[in-house]
Amino acid sequence: MKTSEINRAILRLSIPNMISNMVIPLLGMVDTAIAGRIGGDLNIAALSVGTTIFNFIYWNCSFLRMGTSGITAQAYGAGRKKECANTLVRSVWLALAIAFLLLIFQEPVGRFSLYVMQGSDQVRTPAAEYLFARIWAVPASITLFAIQGWFIGMQDAKTPMMIAIMAVIINAVFSLYFAFCLDMGIAGIAWGSVVAQYSSLLITCILWFAKYREYLGYFDIKESFSLQPVIRFLHINKDIFIRSACVVVVYTFFTAASARFGDTILATNALLMQLFTLFSYMSDGFAYAAESLSGRFVGERNGRLLKRFINKLLFWAIVTALLSVLIYLFSWREILLIFSPSEEILDSAGKFIGWIIAVPLAGCIPFMIDGIMIGATKTKLLRNTVFISTILFFTSFYALLPLLGNTALWTAFLIFLLSRGLLLYFGSGRLNIKKIMDA
Repeated sequence: MKTSEINRAILRLSIPNMISNMVIPLLGMVDTAIAGRIGGDLNIAALSVGTTIFNFIYWNCSFLRMGTSGITAQAYGAGRKKECANTLVRSVWLALAIAFLLLIFQEPVGRFSLYVMQGSDQVRTPAAEYLFARIWAVPASITLFAIQGWFIGMQDAKTPMMIAIMAVIINAVFSLYFAFCLDMGIAGIAWGSVVAQYSSLLITCILWFAKYREYLGYFDIKESFSLQPVIRFLHINKDIFIRSACVVVVYTFFTAASARFGDTILATNALLMQLFTLFSYMSDGFAYAAESLSGRFVGERNGRLLKRFINKLLFWAIVTALLSVLIYLFSWREILLIFSPSEEILDSAGKFIGWIIAVPLAGCIPFMIDGIMIGATKTKLLRNTVFISTILFFTSFYALLPLLGNTALWTAFLIFLLSRGLLLYFGSGRLNIKKIMDA
């Protein structure tokens, strides 16, 4: 494979994944606009509470996508079609088991989540209405995580992109219909999501059958429940779950800690994190490509191509980071104006903009190595490094808080990103190919 072919392979996988990530905010924007039209600030606040709860659930279930992509990519690279098929079965039944438990315990889980969010009674009532309607989308949503991971492992980024775009369109149409035509209020927005998720699952099954129906002949239900591969699958997903949970804790705490500095700083940090999110969407596209291609080359036992791929991937990671820095350096104010016209908040953001310019430089390497290790299923390294980085985050925040205030929070976040990158780099033997490919 020539250098130009490696670059094309990276872009062929990363660009559709970037597009898939970019359409996700459109869904939130549409839902927020509908909520504002039917109930003003109260419904917007209730929607925010409800979506935050589901984001927490889904983010913690993202291990299904990542665990499936690495194992599938390795089986794909090794030409083991039967293992590719059985990995999909394992991932789907695990997704359905988790969804089943969430539906059974929806009442205590929902009430506890609403309590933790600490909204007023006026907000909590419509938020509960939204939560207990949208909960019925969970089986489809979590199953889609599993299938998306399988597509990524099969080196297919276009199919998930098509599904994501169609999901946003379907969600917008049905949310508008239920909320306005049937006068269902905020519950209508939730039921729009339910219809969209099950429609997406149906579309996914149709597209899967059209493109991968040959794999029907490789399904072996008995073998998919064989003890050894099931234990490996659960072990990998356990490590990724812990890794994802640590990331969720840091990001959630960042928002919670911002509130202690007052409403202006809370809003400022929330807006600045939107810039970090935009960078994440671009970087995640390359990270997904890393999962696909590193897993494939590990499965092929092709260390030479894996080394060349890693070098090119790191080049694209640095280019993406530098591009983000340039955009934020010269256009941060114009971008933040999209989210808020408040001069007070924009002036406050200007005092901390240096941190968000530094974040892409600190985050580009750990994002890429993270994807490489997921593809290589080096999940123990991922788990350990992010756990140590999380401890460093909290230690540095509380140590610096009395001296620096909100700057302590941004310093701790930067330390979290830098330590992840350094620990992953040195923990992998400075991206030693032999160490990455060892079973």
